[in-house]
Amino acid sequence: MVIIEPLWSVEEHDRALDRLAARENFPVAARLLPARHRADLRAVYGFARLVDDIGDEAPREQRAKLLGLVDDDLDRVFAGRTPNLPQLRRLAWTVHAHRIPEEPFRDLVQANRQDQVVHRYETFDELRDYCALSAAPVGRIVLHVFRAHRPALEAASDDVCTALQVIEHCQDAGQDYRGGRIYLPGEDLRRFGCAEEDLARPVTPTRLRGVLALEAGRAAELLDRGAPPLMAGLTGWARIAVAGYVAGGRAALSALARGRYDVLARRLRPRHAALSARWAQTLSRRALRGEWR
Repeated sequence: MVIIEPLWSVEEHDRALDRLAARENFPVAARLLPARHRADLRAVYGFARLVDDIGDEAPREQRAKLLGLVDDDLDRVFAGRTPNLPQLRRLAWTVHAHRIPEEPFRDLVQANRQDQVVHRYETFDELRDYCALSAAPVGRIVLHVFRAHRPALEAASDDVCTALQVIEHCQDAGQDYRGGRIYLPGEDLRRFGCAEEDLARPVTPTRLRGVLALEAGRAAELLDRGAPPLMAGLTGWARIAVAGYVAGGRAALSALARGRYDVLARRLRPRHAALSARWAQTLSRRALRGEWR
């Protein structure tokens, strides 16, 4: 669903964005946050969703042109001029209010350009390099929104965001395959004896579940490494908001394990109650000390 319709009202646009946000593993802009933070996070999500939808759902022959329009509007935002797209007009206020740098937004566009030409990843390191463009920039932007953009926190945020992206690749492995892409590393698929066609089956074969469990385990390790220093370094609303993202990742990992990694037969997504429980756990003193289990 590409939200690029210029004739929509703000209310219609926000309703469509809320429907998309409800599919995410984590709360995009939780209602318990102050309105000013919700507005900023919604603007960031709206931009990221726009770019992803262009890269995934727009007609293939139009994707490069549409991503070029986004780049042109970013030029306008950082030159202090009024952008054309509604998502960029909303984003401009957040960018200037928080002095967010240009690079993470350009990286998100570049990730979607890469998606048009790179459809397979051989190693997990290659996948992590892709996540440095497609996921880590979002975390860095969020840190700027809360004015917590310090190098040590950015490094921890990168680990958390990479973990969230890898989890999503596990959940969406069948959908990605139908779209012509495989994010699961090729060497891991071969190690478990998988053929690419396994991703088209109605039920996930045992060998493919092994690959998914491996990648989910790697994501869990990234969360274990990044979440404690990130949470300990944040305060106030920033800690509460980011705890929701971490909790969403952990709840999604639990959903994958509970569903025995059968991502082809059904959507394995975290339950609302599980997310709430993980959120509270993430904010606990034990979690801040890195004692997750």
